[in-house]
Amino acid sequence: MAGPFRIVHTVCSHDCPDSCAVLVTVNDEGRAVKVEGDPSQPVTQGFLCAKVAKYLDRVYSPERILYPLRRRAGVAKGPLERGREHEVFERVSWDDALRSIAARLQAISDAYGPESILPYSYAGTMGVLGYGSMDRRFFARLGASRLDRTICSEAGGLAWNLVYGKKFGTPTEDFRLAKLIVAWAANIHGNNVHLWPMIEQARRNGARLIVIDPYRTRTAALADWHIAIRPGTDAALALGMMHVIFREGLQDRDFIRERTHGAQRLAERVREYTPERVAAWTGLTAGEIEKLARDYATTQPAALRMNYGVQRNENGGAAARAIAMLPAVIGAWRHRGGGGQLSTSGAFVWNKQAVERPDLALASPLKREARLVNMCRLGQALTELGQARDQGSGIRDEDGRERNNDGPPVYALFVYNSNPGAVAPNQNAVRRGLARSDLFTVVHDLFFTDTTDYADFILPATTFLEHREVQGAYGHYFVQLSQQAIEPPGEARSNVWLFGELAQRMGFEEPCFRDSRDEIIRQALAIGADGHSMNAGMEHITIEELEKRGHVPLAFHRDPEANPFLPYTEGTLETPTGKIEFYSETLAAAGEDPLPNFVPPTESRWGEGAKRYPLELLGRKNDNYLNSTFANLDGHRKMEARTRQRLEMHPADAEARAIAEGDAVRVFNDRGSLELIAMLNASLPAGVVAARLDWAKLQPGGANVNVLTSERLTDIGAGATFYSTLVEVKRT
Repeated sequence: MAGPFRIVHTVCSHDCPDSCAVLVTVNDEGRAVKVEGDPSQPVTQGFLCAKVAKYLDRVYSPERILYPLRRRAGVAKGPLERGREHEVFERVSWDDALRSIAARLQAISDAYGPESILPYSYAGTMGVLGYGSMDRRFFARLGASRLDRTICSEAGGLAWNLVYGKKFGTPTEDFRLAKLIVAWAANIHGNNVHLWPMIEQARRNGARLIVIDPYRTRTAALADWHIAIRPGTDAALALGMMHVIFREGLQDRDFIRERTHGAQRLAERVREYTPERVAAWTGLTAGEIEKLARDYATTQPAALRMNYGVQRNENGGAAARAIAMLPAVIGAWRHRGGGGQLSTSGAFVWNKQAVERPDLALASPLKREARLVNMCRLGQALTELGQARDQGSGIRDEDGRERNNDGPPVYALFVYNSNPGAVAPNQNAVRRGLARSDLFTVVHDLFFTDTTDYADFILPATTFLEHREVQGAYGHYFVQLSQQAIEPPGEARSNVWLFGELAQRMGFEEPCFRDSRDEIIRQALAIGADGHSMNAGMEHITIEELEKRGHVPLAFHRDPEANPFLPYTEGTLETPTGKIEFYSETLAAAGEDPLPNFVPPTESRWGEGAKRYPLELLGRKNDNYLNSTFANLDGHRKMEARTRQRLEMHPADAEARAIAEGDAVRVFNDRGSLELIAMLNASLPAGVVAARLDWAKLQPGGANVNVLTSERLTDIGAGATFYSTLVEVKRT
């Protein structure tokens, strides 16, 4: 006989490598009353992070948007005081909202061309369907501009692939076998917490943990050795380590000969990166650099966990490439528990052609793929795109390259899975664009954010408890099925439903716009006639097994004890030479430097701008938010109370400016300014200040750290350079 409660298997879809299996307890009234980690999932191991452990506060928040809303006539766009949003927006039906949105999009397309419409989304949900499925079909068929989604991981991911061909990594469960773990720009305890038990087990067995990070994070505070490197100098340190390794003959010659390409050229390049020269850039001593290199090269298994913060500076692609090479130089991949991990996402081969349908662009008014707009330059896209497009540009980027202004200005912006009003760089430029009276903006979200303040229509979205989904991970090797645990509150609807309905209002007749969520899941898995997936590495997976177990390992990870996965140790890799490439044939063919190097960032203490703005800013993420997600929830804000609205400064920098603990200060550069409270922190490198990302509308003065960041791009992958930011600070 059924009891009053049922337990439903779901998967946390937020932007985190752990992709946790979550068990949701639902009462007989259909209300979720408890969330907990699934103890049967080998990485989740029965516990959740502090963010998701409080997830029902988000699901049942009284501030949640429950119905479609339209801006009242005559009300200008701009920042709104929290709690006053309903004075600006009025409730409408879904039918009225969809008809009105479709009519405006069609009118804008007819008047200016479909490329005047820009979608803006990222990883507010990491589920395969929610991240990119019906939405991609819709915008391809419409002929809207494509979004180059580079803001988070593109530079590091491309850099890794230039070395290895595909993003694999040491299995998370195998870190427990390491004898040395190097966490490079990886705050594991704060944002990859399910790796932490593996590290603790390794340390109980005698392993050491070294953390390389300019900031004393939770993880750094627990390390055996915290190396407080200067921001943006990671490439120099990695190259300096290789200098010592090659100089002292500590490299794995057999592995290099068998599995790599270009080692001799790399050895020649790193000769110039002496410990003394690298010390001058990084702020370390030559002895510390030599000790780090020797410890790393002479301890096996040695595991390296690099995270994406390392690539968010102007030299970030080179830094990620150089760090990625270290496990290959010492042959760490040979040893179970050794190697490295940036992302495991390359192991998940979804049938994206079927899910996203890029071929629909041929049925659009353009009859081709639309132009590509870099999401890191949203401010430019909304304020400058289309200018001088008939005159060979005349507009140049901060890095001196001519900007591509082909096509019309943006007249419609459709935001989902993201909050660009808070997270996009050069926030003041973004706001100027969002405030345009001629820009039609639609936002699909759960709460009133910094972005909804500028919307013409706001549409209510679902949480991962409220729809069915399939998901991979970038921190483990399990395919997971997330069941719908509860009904969406109010009239909240998923991305799949929204864009399918909107396509039909636009008159798109292709049958794919009527595909159900289950049909798209089957397409993603490429389920064949025998019921099994036809995707590489998923051939053993069926929908029935996923429904029964919730999580199924990829083929190579089904029996890790008998057949452990050792990435890159055998077979032909997906690089031009089929080997691990120290010397990149891809970059060489493109006329770029095929070897990693260190170029001091333009916006750093070595640049001309440092004469006016001598402090390097770390715009840090909060441990208990996820980018801007969770920032509006009181429980999460209380967990961040100590550092919220604070500017952390080294005592010497504060003293030089007559600033004391608790003083009100203004942080500023040419792009904007921010009002914060000084907080002294002697663990920061001198010349570096730090502040946390928050919603702008919840900050004094209505601005966050992104009023200070630039739209300059990384050397590889055209990613964001949040950590190449110079500022000055004055007491107010």
